[in-house]
Amino acid sequence: MTANNRIVLSSDHAAIPLRQAIVAHVAAQGWVVVDIGPTTPESTPYPQHGEAAARLVASGDCRLGIILCGTGQGIMMAANKVKGIRCGVCLDTFSARMIRQHNDANMLSIGARVVGEGLALDIVDAFLSAEFEGGRHATRVEMIGALEE
Repeated sequence: MTANNRIVLSSDHAAIPLRQAIVAHVAAQGWVVVDIGPTTPESTPYPQHGEAAARLVASGDCRLGIILCGTGQGIMMAANKVKGIRCGVCLDTFSARMIRQHNDANMLSIGARVVGEGLALDIVDAFLSAEFEGGRHATRVEMIGALEE
Protein backbone atom coordinates (compact mmCIF):
# COMPACT_ATOMS: atom_id res chain seq x y z
CA MET A 1 0.00 0.00 0.00
CA THR A 2 1.38 3.40 -0.94
CA ALA A 3 1.27 6.56 1.14
CA ASN A 4 -2.02 7.44 -0.55
CA ASN A 5 -4.14 4.44 0.29
CA ARG A 6 -7.41 6.24 -0.40
CA ILE A 7 -9.79 4.69 -2.91
CA VAL A 8 -13.04 6.21 -4.13
CA LEU A 9 -16.12 4.15 -4.95
CA SER A 10 -19.27 5.32 -6.66
CA SER A 11 -22.13 3.86 -8.65
CA ASP A 12 -25.54 4.55 -9.99
CA HIS A 13 -28.70 3.15 -8.39
CA ALA A 14 -28.39 -0.20 -10.18
CA ALA A 15 -25.15 -1.08 -8.43
CA ILE A 16 -25.61 0.03 -4.82
CA PRO A 17 -25.60 -3.48 -3.24
CA LEU A 18 -22.50 -4.60 -5.16
CA ARG A 19 -20.72 -1.30 -4.42
CA GLN A 20 -21.44 -1.72 -0.72
CA ALA A 21 -19.99 -5.26 -0.79
CA ILE A 22 -16.86 -3.95 -2.51
CA VAL A 23 -16.57 -1.09 0.00
CA ALA A 24 -16.50 -3.58 2.88
CA HIS A 25 -14.07 -5.83 1.02
CA VAL A 26 -11.47 -3.14 0.24
CA ALA A 27 -11.81 -1.55 3.69
CA ALA A 28 -10.96 -4.94 5.21
CA GLN A 29 -7.76 -4.87 3.16
CA GLY A 30 -6.68 -1.60 4.75
CA TRP A 31 -7.79 0.88 2.10
CA VAL A 32 -9.28 4.15 3.25
CA VAL A 33 -12.58 4.11 1.38
CA VAL A 34 -14.24 7.27 0.11
CA ASP A 35 -17.74 6.06 -0.76
CA ILE A 36 -19.52 8.88 -2.56
CA GLY A 37 -22.80 7.04 -3.05
CA PRO A 38 -25.57 7.10 -3.88
CA THR A 39 -27.29 5.56 -0.87
CA THR A 40 -30.93 5.42 -1.97
CA PRO A 41 -32.41 3.32 -4.79
CA GLU A 42 -34.04 6.18 -6.73
CA SER A 43 -32.86 6.43 -10.32
CA THR A 44 -29.72 8.50 -10.61
CA PRO A 45 -27.60 9.33 -13.70
CA TYR A 46 -24.35 7.38 -13.91
CA PRO A 47 -22.40 10.18 -15.68
CA GLN A 48 -22.41 12.38 -12.58
CA HIS A 49 -21.16 9.53 -10.40
CA GLY A 50 -18.42 8.53 -12.82
CA GLU A 51 -17.26 12.12 -13.13
CA ALA A 52 -17.28 12.76 -9.37
CA ALA A 53 -15.15 9.68 -8.66
CA ALA A 54 -12.81 10.45 -11.55
CA ARG A 55 -12.21 13.99 -10.29
CA LEU A 56 -11.09 12.65 -6.91
CA VAL A 57 -8.59 10.34 -8.62
CA ALA A 58 -7.39 12.96 -11.11
CA SER A 59 -6.81 15.48 -8.31
CA GLY A 60 -4.69 13.01 -6.36
CA ASP A 61 -7.10 12.97 -3.43
CA CYS A 62 -7.61 9.24 -4.07
CA ARG A 63 -5.02 6.89 -5.54
CA LEU A 64 -7.54 4.66 -7.32
CA GLY A 65 -11.25 4.45 -8.06
CA ILE A 66 -13.85 1.76 -8.57
CA ILE A 67 -17.12 2.67 -10.26
CA LEU A 68 -20.18 0.62 -11.11
CA CYS A 69 -23.38 0.82 -13.11
CA GLY A 70 -25.57 -1.79 -14.77
CA THR A 71 -23.04 -2.74 -17.45
CA GLY A 72 -20.05 -0.71 -16.26
CA GLN A 73 -19.82 0.85 -19.71
CA GLY A 74 -21.65 4.16 -19.31
CA ILE A 75 -20.03 5.15 -16.03
CA MET A 76 -16.62 4.22 -17.46
CA MET A 77 -17.20 6.44 -20.49
CA ALA A 78 -18.05 9.37 -18.22
CA ALA A 79 -14.97 8.81 -16.02
CA ASN A 80 -12.67 8.64 -19.03
CA LYS A 81 -13.72 12.15 -20.06
CA VAL A 82 -11.79 13.52 -17.06
CA LYS A 83 -8.20 14.37 -17.94
CA GLY A 84 -5.72 11.91 -16.48
CA ILE A 85 -8.17 9.06 -16.01
CA ARG A 86 -7.57 5.64 -17.49
CA CYS A 87 -10.56 3.47 -16.64
CA GLY A 88 -11.50 0.09 -18.03
CA VAL A 89 -14.52 -2.16 -17.69
CA CYS A 90 -13.49 -5.60 -16.49
CA LEU A 91 -15.57 -8.74 -16.45
CA ASP A 92 -12.68 -11.06 -15.59
CA THR A 93 -9.55 -11.07 -13.42
CA PHE A 94 -7.09 -11.25 -16.33
CA SER A 95 -8.35 -7.97 -17.78
CA ALA A 96 -8.32 -6.32 -14.35
CA ARG A 97 -4.68 -7.28 -13.86
CA MET A 98 -3.68 -6.22 -17.36
CA ILE A 99 -5.27 -2.75 -17.25
CA ARG A 100 -3.07 -2.02 -14.22
CA GLN A 101 0.10 -3.73 -15.48
CA HIS A 102 0.04 -2.54 -19.09
CA ASN A 103 -2.23 0.54 -19.16
CA ASP A 104 -1.54 2.03 -15.71
CA ALA A 105 -5.31 2.22 -15.18
CA ASN A 106 -6.24 4.28 -12.17
CA MET A 107 -9.91 3.33 -12.21
CA LEU A 108 -11.86 0.10 -12.58
CA SER A 109 -15.45 -0.19 -13.77
CA ILE A 110 -17.68 -3.19 -13.15
CA GLY A 111 -21.16 -4.01 -14.45
CA ALA A 112 -23.40 -4.96 -11.53
CA ARG A 113 -25.94 -6.58 -13.87
CA VAL A 114 -23.20 -8.56 -15.60
CA VAL A 115 -20.91 -9.80 -12.83
CA GLY A 116 -21.90 -11.55 -9.60
CA GLU A 117 -20.51 -10.54 -6.24
CA GLY A 118 -17.94 -13.33 -5.89
CA LEU A 119 -16.38 -12.64 -9.28
CA ALA A 120 -16.56 -8.88 -8.71
CA LEU A 121 -14.51 -9.21 -5.52
CA ASP A 122 -11.95 -11.34 -7.37
CA ILE A 123 -11.77 -8.69 -10.12
CA VAL A 124 -11.22 -5.99 -7.51
CA ASP A 125 -8.45 -8.03 -5.88
CA ALA A 126 -6.72 -8.58 -9.23
CA PHE A 127 -6.91 -4.85 -10.00
CA LEU A 128 -5.65 -3.74 -6.59
CA SER A 129 -2.81 -6.24 -6.36
CA ALA A 130 -1.34 -5.47 -9.79
CA GLU A 131 1.26 -2.75 -10.38
CA PHE A 132 2.17 -0.86 -13.54
CA GLU A 133 5.11 -2.54 -15.28
CA GLY A 134 6.42 0.58 -17.01
CA GLY A 135 8.99 -0.08 -19.73
CA ARG A 136 7.51 -0.30 -23.21
CA HIS A 137 4.06 0.20 -21.69
CA ALA A 138 5.01 3.64 -20.34
CA THR A 139 5.46 4.97 -23.88
CA ARG A 140 2.00 3.74 -24.82
CA VAL A 141 0.41 5.25 -21.72
CA GLU A 142 2.10 8.55 -22.61
CA MET A 143 0.58 8.29 -26.09
CA ILE A 144 -2.87 7.85 -24.54
CA GLY A 145 -2.30 10.91 -22.37
CA ALA A 146 -1.25 12.93 -25.41
CA LEU A 147 -4.72 12.36 -26.90
CA GLU A 148 -6.36 14.33 -24.09
CA GLU A 149 -7.49 17.82 -25.00
